[in-house]
Amino acid sequence: MSEREQPTAAEVREGAVRLLARREHSAEELAAKLIRRGWPEALVWEVVGALADAGLQSDRRFAEAFARQRAERFYGPMRIDAELRQRGIDRALIKEAVDALDVDFTESAERFYRRRYADDSETLTYPERARRAQAMARRGFGPEHFRDLLEH
Repeated sequence: MSEREQPTAAEVREGAVRLLARREHSAEELAAKLIRRGWPEALVWEVVGALADAGLQSDRRFAEAFARQRAERFYGPMRIDAELRQRGIDRALIKEAVDALDVDFTESAERFYRRRYADDSETLTYPERARRAQAMARRGFGPEHFRDLLEH
């Protein structure tokens, strides 16, 4: 696109639909990608709004899919929440998406812990227990999810 050409909403919409065909995007994520590609910000937000109104872009759908995908990879609720906030999802939608997951995060934390620390036959020293607790916290699990795992 040259500087003299003014982009049309149809061109921006086409680019947005191509991105949405690959995977769900939050409105903020989609707009940021389009703006980075050189489309005018005002036009991008107009198009993203129209796509949301038409049901082609949905923050709710994105949040549910993203939360489900992260939970399947053994991420905890705090990490899922933080990553969705980074992607511009409203707190109410985040809560709905995380609550809708059919996941026992204590069980998920245990499965991840067992996979990561398979050779867990020794009594844990305090520094090792702290290191493992930090790793679980970085993964997004709260102490209530993994405290019992560290009690060897």
